[in-house]
Amino acid sequence: MTRRGLAALAVVLLAALVGGCVRVPDDGPVVETRSEGDVSTDTGFFFDPRPPEDGAAPTEIVRQFLIAMRAVPVSTKIAREFLTEDAAAAWNPQGTITYPTPPTPTDSGQAVTIRLPDANHLDSRGAWRGALPRAHRTITFTMALEDGEWRIDRLPNALIVPESWFQQYFRQVSLYYFDPTASILTPEPVFVPRGDQLASSLVQALLMGPSPDLSRVIQSFIPPGLEVSVGVTVSDDGVADILLSGDGGRPTANTIEMMMAQLAWTLRQEPAVKSIRLSFNGDPVPLPGGVSSYRVDGGAQFDPAGFQASPLLYGLRRGGVVSGTPTALEPVAGALGGRSLGMRSIGVSLDASTVAGIGANGTSVLVGELGSNKDTKVRTVVSGGQDFLRPAWDFSGRMWLVDRTSRGARVSYVEGTTVRTLWVPGISGERVRSFLVSRDGSRLVAVISGPAGDAIVVTRIEHRGTGQVLGATRARRIGASGDDELPIRAIAWRSTSSIDVLTPPVATALAMIEAAPVDGSPSSIDPTAVTVGGVLTGLVGSPAGDEPVYGLTRRGLVDVGSSDQHLTPLPKGTTGVVYVG
Repeated sequence: MTRRGLAALAVVLLAALVGGCVRVPDDGPVVETRSEGDVSTDTGFFFDPRPPEDGAAPTEIVRQFLIAMRAVPVSTKIAREFLTEDAAAAWNPQGTITYPTPPTPTDSGQAVTIRLPDANHLDSRGAWRGALPRAHRTITFTMALEDGEWRIDRLPNALIVPESWFQQYFRQVSLYYFDPTASILTPEPVFVPRGDQLASSLVQALLMGPSPDLSRVIQSFIPPGLEVSVGVTVSDDGVADILLSGDGGRPTANTIEMMMAQLAWTLRQEPAVKSIRLSFNGDPVPLPGGVSSYRVDGGAQFDPAGFQASPLLYGLRRGGVVSGTPTALEPVAGALGGRSLGMRSIGVSLDASTVAGIGANGTSVLVGELGSNKDTKVRTVVSGGQDFLRPAWDFSGRMWLVDRTSRGARVSYVEGTTVRTLWVPGISGERVRSFLVSRDGSRLVAVISGPAGDAIVVTRIEHRGTGQVLGATRARRIGASGDDELPIRAIAWRSTSSIDVLTPPVATALAMIEAAPVDGSPSSIDPTAVTVGGVLTGLVGSPAGDEPVYGLTRRGLVDVGSSDQHLTPLPKGTTGVVYVG
């Protein structure tokens, strides 16, 4: 179990019932539950709960109802038998509440109550929302006699299950939407049920669109008002047929291209799906390039890790920039490869055309173009700072800065020669130790020091359709679940939707690296921490899945994902090794 490991996975608000389908989140998506809410999880385990017992008291009915909601495959069929006829017809679980320990039903006259002090929840899209609001932690079931038997007559529109059950039968995935400029895809983590309905769950969840509070962060090109006519079927050769119905209008060629990119990136998480066919109201949708089916590896130009982003490593050696592979980091051509610049840290644009460096005293930001021209000028774009952290870049060529001033962190960004300050609630004015910006420009992650210890927070960056930065949402805590006794030494991207966190265990000759999803949910991506022998001074990570995460030591780089954790020595004086971004 990791430090964040099994900490409170509690509620997951089950996906909304749309068109008679119950959507069950496991990272945001939903699984269809047709006719009686049945959803196949294909886990190899089955649990068929018992129906109500004759003469059962109200508290026993509620206790058995809670058990019935743990059916495997996921189903509400038996659970509905504990409800009155009217309640069963009206009960449409909009979410799932999970709890760490079984509650004790308490009889209070015509009602039964349970208390869930440590419950968590997700919204109808399967997105993690954290702790259940205090006002909703006491749940009341109004009881009524029907045909001489006690039944539940009023109850919350939610599935209420143990968090251990939820962890076992749900998984985290990502739904893919576009940034406001429609230039790059942005992943949104959600929870969906495990099993052979994954393709249907992913499509159903994607059709729901992004949460309204993210309207200035992401957008969907899938027209609203559409639903899956029948479950998504996948042929033996991997073709997924998606039959949509509804009043979505006839999409343009550009809209179809963007829709297919969203569907392709979302459905590639189902290994059985190799390509997609799409139809609206029974009419086949003409696909880009005139193909009969759209491959799930399509849409590469919208890669959230950056289309054609450089895979090379970059670093500093005696003040000059080096680049290459772990075994061959050499000085770059031109002025940036010189030793006289005295930079202490650098950030490199995604296309590796530009380097931003922090001056030796931390008060200035230098920028230079990478290339063979020795006369290329290295210019100062920001001066008069107090203590700049390493710069970060997003896909648009925007450079992000955090200056640790005497009054706390000051967040700014640089476009061309213009520097603009951005107020970020929960980060600006705080003691920031390090930060990251996602390559799609939608998230800023920061490590903040406070009286209780270190914490990791994330904010969403809002943009206009033209790309202009509008603001930032209040930062939310992610990662640690209350264990602040260990300092956070470093963070780095692990994927487009998760980071790696470096902390020192009790033994100083060891280092521990754990995954933290950017949505703040418990770390279900990698439930075991990686322990690395030796003292790590930093992490070198990339959101691109095929680029390894390295631990940085005083002597070299350790591939923390390899079985032997082999050390690749670095030339003496090499520091500040990073990927682009």
